[in-house]
Amino acid sequence: MADKGQRPDDHRRKWDLSEYEKAAKMREDVEKAMNRDRSDDGEKVKRDLLRTRDYKVDLDSRLGKSTVITKNTPQSATGGYYCNVCDCVVKDSINFLDHINGKKHQRNMGMSMKVERSSLDQVKARFNMNKRKMEEKKKDYDFDQRLAELKEEEERAKEYKKEKRKEKKRKTDDDGDELGGDPAMMALMGFSGFGGSKK
Repeated sequence: MADKGQRPDDHRRKWDLSEYEKAAKMREDVEKAMNRDRSDDGEKVKRDLLRTRDYKVDLDSRLGKSTVITKNTPQSATGGYYCNVCDCVVKDSINFLDHINGKKHQRNMGMSMKVERSSLDQVKARFNMNKRKMEEKKKDYDFDQRLAELKEEEERAKEYKKEKRKEKKRKTDDDGDELGGDPAMMALMGFSGFGGSKK
């Protein structure tokens, strides 16, 4: 028979609240233990703001070179681009650039994906710096000097062509001697030229 607290037509399931409270507390303790190495007391880790790279990304040094890969070859020496920060290999340059500009790589380097907001003075200083660079380029460009360089380059090209023509002429003069042997005997056997005549 049913208890007096329960009615016979009560079909709802009853839960043991104390058992579920214990399970929830254990799960919470496990999560705290797992997150303990990430931060202390639930504080967020302070990361640096995103900044420009001060080095050139090396994409061309191993281009066109072949390497022998064995079972004992370290991961950094296998084919592709190796990221020493994330300890991974990316197979092509486009994906490598996507990786080093991505969130995971930047986080491993200790940076967030947020950029420092520039002030008005910083923007003006950058414009002035770029303006000075443009003025220096204009000063470096000397029209007369450039014209003299072009004339000199044309003279070198003419000399080169003249030398090539002379060399070709020398080769054609020497072609008669190239077959070797007596010219009378060659004519008798039918080994004359190939239809070309010297003019």
